[in-house]
Formats: sequence, structure tokens, C-alpha cells
Amino acid sequence: MNQEISPEALLRRAAAGDEEAFRALYRQLSGAIYRFALHMSGNEGVAEEVTQEAFLVLVRDPGRYDPNRATLKAFLYGVARNHTLRALEKESHFAPFREEQEGSSSEENSEPVLVDPGADAHEDLLRREQIGRVRRAVLALPPVYREAVVLCDLQEMSYEEAAHTLGCAPGTLRSRLHRGREMLATRLRATERRLAASAADGFRVIRPRAQFS
Repeated sequence: MNQEISPEALLRRAAAGDEEAFRALYRQLSGAIYRFALHMSGNEGVAEEVTQEAFLVLVRDPGRYDPNRATLKAFLYGVARNHTLRALEKESHFAPFREEQEGSSSEENSEPVLVDPGADAHEDLLRREQIGRVRRAVLALPPVYREAVVLCDLQEMSYEEAAHTLGCAPGTLRSRLHRGREMLATRLRATERRLAASAADGFRVIRPRAQFS
């Protein structure tokens, strides 16, 4: 009885003048579009603007969406992708998350993080730090690989839908995704080595003092 109406059906109702249908459509898909733009840009303002622009396309010209070519969600991802890339090209001062931003409110509030009530504060902090490192590593990828990783690994789109969103063949998408994952793993390993080296240096500094305490 409470089965969710599909985005495509909601768009048809909205195009016929049903404002509540458009609001329901926005509630269904805006979160996913926002997270995609945020993972791609690292900028909450850009993500909000891109999300609004993507849905304005449907308001202004719902006929642009062709249900025979892709799902509405994939179409919106494609629109959001174009707007995000243009925004990043325009923002010459844009920079990915800095190392000192780890654990900041912008990272913590970008999407809900499930926390085990039984886990202590230290475990929770370590988990959030790890999530922050992954996000920064994703932002450091070249856009062509970043978008493949974001769509397939973070947004969990199928290869076919992601390829349609990016306007490439599924084989090309798989190749970009494979390369993006390799680059991501390499960067994360380098970060872990750097953190381990910093921790070792800190231990060497404080150890002599402990001997005289």
C-alpha cells in the first residue's frame, strides 16, 4: 500500500502540473545528487548549487529527459556532472579538503555516519579519520577517474548506468574505474605510511623525556 512511486512516474505527474509530485521527486533523489556533487567537488556550496540546477532542468524543460535512454536518476547524475565540472573549472581557487580539515564539521555533516553505540570514542574518532582520508584521496583523483569511482563505488550505480551518465562505453567505464581504484589505493597507502612515520617520529621525541620523569 505504501510502495514508493517511481521517479519517472513522479516526473510525469509533475509535468502535468502536480507540484506535490515534484516535491516528492526532489525528496527521493536530491540526497543522492547532492552527495555525488559533494564527492566530486569537496565543496558544500557547489554541491547545493549543482543539486538545485539539476532539478531546475526538470522544472524548465521536463521533456529533456528521455525515459527510453536512461533512468531519471542517471539523467540527473549526468546533468549534475556537467554542472559540477563547469563549477570546478570556474573556481580557480578551488582546493580539495586540506589535511587539517580532518574531522571538521563539513566532513561529518556531509552524509550520515552510522556509529556503533557500543564503540568507544577512540574507535569512533579513528573511523571518522579514516572516512576523511578516503574522501580526500577521492578528491585528489583526476576528474575522469574520480567520477567513475564516485558513481560506481560511492553511489553504487551499475556499470551500464554509470557509463550512460558519463557518455562512454561500459568497457571504457570499467577501465577508468580500475585505474581510479589503483590510484586511490596508492594514495591511501602513501597516507598510511606518512602517518606511521609521523607517529614514529613523535614516539622518538617523547621517549627520552619519559625516562627522566
